Amino acid sequence: MRESVRNMSDGTFSDVPFTMFDNKIRKRNLKKTGGVSEVKSKDKKFLILRICLYVILAVMVVYVVLNMLVIPSLADVRIQFKGAKTVTAQQLNAKFQEMESTTWMKFDSEKAATLFGSIPDVESVTIDKHFPDMVVVTIKEREIVAKTIVEIDGRSMNMEIDRNGVIFASNNKSCESDSSVPLVTGIPFVEVQNGVRMPETYRDLMEKIRNIRSLSSNYFASLSEIQVVSKDYGGYELVLFPLHSKVRVLADQNLNEDTLKYMMVALDIVNSIQPDANMIDIRYGGVSFGVR
Repeated sequence: MRESVRNMSDGTFSDVPFTMFDNKIRKRNLKKTGGVSEVKSKDKKFLILRICLYVILAVMVVYVVLNMLVIPSLADVRIQFKGAKTVTAQQLNAKFQEMESTTWMKFDSEKAATLFGSIPDVESVTIDKHFPDMVVVTIKEREIVAKTIVEIDGRSMNMEIDRNGVIFASNNKSCESDSSVPLVTGIPFVEVQNGVRMPETYRDLMEKIRNIRSLSSNYFASLSEIQVVSKDYGGYELVLFPLHSKVRVLADQNLNEDTLKYMMVALDIVNSIQPDANMIDIRYGGVSFGVR
């Protein structure tokens, strides 16, 4: 079937097959459809590429997290000690071996502080856990102020006293020959064992000794012993034993630099007046001596 179409140029009609227009329209539609399909195909490829990239990134993140965070926190903990001078590595390692678990995740800071704090020379312990596998143990050692002799199970033992009045068996053997660390005897301990603190009445004596030790002059080098004598009505007095002398010096509990200077002057005077004197009393601001 044919249809007539008007020839717009001359106003006449001529017979033109309508199918020609149909073919052109179909070609145009095919071109348009093909273009859309091509664009959609490219979008799909780009989407797949993005998904693959995201998957790769996710796998890499998981790998990094596992290797840098999770796995180290489940492995054996790395431990670092700070502040230990007298305390030996063997002592610290022995206490560390007593921990039930050595992984970072299960590391018990409170138990570790208790274990390391049980070492005689240790005053306090600070535990810092650093993720993922590091633990830093900061040791504060006891400050030795004086030494003493105590009896345990019928045996005499040399022990040290720290600035807080705690007696302990130090690993630092150099203090035995250190003339600036005085020998203090006569303190009545309720119980004698490592870590026991002396009665409160006598704790101020350790602070006084500590203050004298901080001075430039080594006053304790002139003493062989400081004996504590408890009073019946409370408090205490001191008996000072000068080195290389048979004379005992009685002093009150206010031990300081002036007391020791006064003692040395009194010794010189009494020795020149009475060489046979074996006791000097410098209590209450006066000086007296006697022969016993």
